[in-house]
Amino acid sequence: MDPLDRMANEFFIGRVVRKDLVRRVKVGNNVPVHVLEFLLGKYCASDDPAVVENGLVVVNQTLVDNFIRPDESELAKSKVKLNGQHRLIDKVEVRLVENRFWATLANFNDKWVHIQEDVVQKYDRLVQGGVWCQLDLIFNDLEDEKPLRPFYIKALKPIQVAAFDLGAFLMGRGMFSRDEWIDLIMRSIGLEPSKYDLRGKLVALTRLIPMVERNYNLIELGPWGTGKSFVYREQSPNAILISGGKITVPQLFVNNSTGRVGLLGNWDVVAFDEVAALEMSDSAVIQMLKDYMESGSFARGREEIPAEASTVFIGNTSRPHTELVRTAHLFADLPKAMVDPAFLDRMHFYLPGWEAPKLEPRLFTDHYGFVSDYLSEAFRQLRKRSFVSAIDPEFALGPHLAQRDVKAVRKTVSGLLKILHPHGDWSRAELREYLEWAMEGRRRVKEQLKKLATHDFAKTSFTYSEVDTGREYSVEVPEQPEGAIVEESLAEPTNDDQPAPKQLQAMTVSELITAGESRMLEFKATARVNLATGQRDPAIELAVIKTVAGFLNAHGGTLLIGVTDEGTVRALKEDIVATGNKGRDGYENALTSLLDSAIGRPAVTQVHISFQAFPEGDVCRLEVQSSHEPVFVRNRKGDADLYVRINNSTRLLNTADALSYIKKRFR
Repeated sequence: MDPLDRMANEFFIGRVVRKDLVRRVKVGNNVPVHVLEFLLGKYCASDDPAVVENGLVVVNQTLVDNFIRPDESELAKSKVKLNGQHRLIDKVEVRLVENRFWATLANFNDKWVHIQEDVVQKYDRLVQGGVWCQLDLIFNDLEDEKPLRPFYIKALKPIQVAAFDLGAFLMGRGMFSRDEWIDLIMRSIGLEPSKYDLRGKLVALTRLIPMVERNYNLIELGPWGTGKSFVYREQSPNAILISGGKITVPQLFVNNSTGRVGLLGNWDVVAFDEVAALEMSDSAVIQMLKDYMESGSFARGREEIPAEASTVFIGNTSRPHTELVRTAHLFADLPKAMVDPAFLDRMHFYLPGWEAPKLEPRLFTDHYGFVSDYLSEAFRQLRKRSFVSAIDPEFALGPHLAQRDVKAVRKTVSGLLKILHPHGDWSRAELREYLEWAMEGRRRVKEQLKKLATHDFAKTSFTYSEVDTGREYSVEVPEQPEGAIVEESLAEPTNDDQPAPKQLQAMTVSELITAGESRMLEFKATARVNLATGQRDPAIELAVIKTVAGFLNAHGGTLLIGVTDEGTVRALKEDIVATGNKGRDGYENALTSLLDSAIGRPAVTQVHISFQAFPEGDVCRLEVQSSHEPVFVRNRKGDADLYVRINNSTRLLNTADALSYIKKRFR
């Protein structure tokens, strides 16, 4: 054992198992992993190699004697009758019929097996979807029983977790550091963490988010052989993996003829493997799936049925991702029916499958990890909790994140916190890592949507700021070509649908509003007041400053204050009050002073301020010329930030990009 093995056995005794032994026994035995882990924990819980080898012999013999394959059910029944008693390993599900409990044995293929009430009372999961058990079955032929039901459960021992103590799980988590816990979870899914860096670990752990987060939508596309589907097939009895084939409405949602609810109403996770080969029986499947992924419910006639299943879409890419980014988009290998911007916009995270290494022996662990069923039950309990507001005390999301973006980022962060910090204790630095990872995964979705529907998904500049300092950070996606930010910002506007600078200056405010936001036109509802709180907000003021600075450092542009992103005139009522009710002159002086203190007087001379009256009130117009020198924004720490207008957004350049941009732009 290494130190982590010793800690795992000390704080989770009986809940961990050597994962290399699971792999050894799994080969040649089509048996659920949790059944194998139960037997290994019973017969191979030792450091002595001789004991382990003898235990493996017993485990294999036990599987031969007691595990029933579905096609051997009649043979098993004959053994029970001829011997009077037989020990089996099977899945047991209990139901109440006419005031009596009856057990269904899945592979034994009998729905009318007698079971005692006290057993059902002791193990409540028997009536909640069933539990794999080791059981002693006896044959008792009672002549007066009509119809004849001769099989009785004499004794039963659950193999899956029949009772779970979440408090003990959370207490045990508190004994590990964050990095130790990450490594233990990695080993629990069979991977050796020493072979992965933190980013590689996040790729693997993100696959688990649908298991802890309700109604979470994940997509992973990448090369074959990277283990994309493994955790959904082997790690959890609460997940189901569908491989290719035709998908129907009754299968996923509800069968109207029988009233039986489909997969989304019965599983925690529904994963679609080999998604490129999926066929939809009709257009209603995608439409209903699209609605479900947004609302978490589906309709059956007039009745709305809520469900909590998360959806996962897994597939292989036909070409390298670099080629897809350059020539098409990262959704190119999905079925045609799925390449619908409205459907894809429901995805909370695009996991870059090309970053996961192809699985080979060196990547598998030989150490201890959680028994899969124990960890799955912990995840199932954690689905009831939520950390979606965890980022609020520390960070604020940027203006380019739409409501679906915000929801996606929050759910991803919540999922990672449940997996890695279920006890509720984390650092600011750790939270920042999860936030940036969540924003990257959602931005990857938006960047591809921008290729499919540029007008509807133009805003992809994902930023966040620190609540205490106001400093803003931009989150990029790694597959964006190196130097693309600088080249993109230097490029002249080429979209014929967007007015040129001189055309913008000649247009009235009404015409500008009709034209809509573009590379050289931005709308702000206010320049000082946070409409949610009704108070003056430095973050709102900074947004105006950044936009002006971005225009100055790029090709110039026009800023309208008093107009929402949707093009609705709000006017300056709140801002006028916040500047002392001094009318247009007072507002212009306040705005000039704000810009002067942030970007300097020489830069402000290149900004022309005017007003236009509307029935709702005044709208302020700022015409910003392109600067001949770089314009920096002074932040609260006394540093100078360089913002540049790129496409429809204003971005903060990092030091390297800023130096490169200044060298090329202001030579």
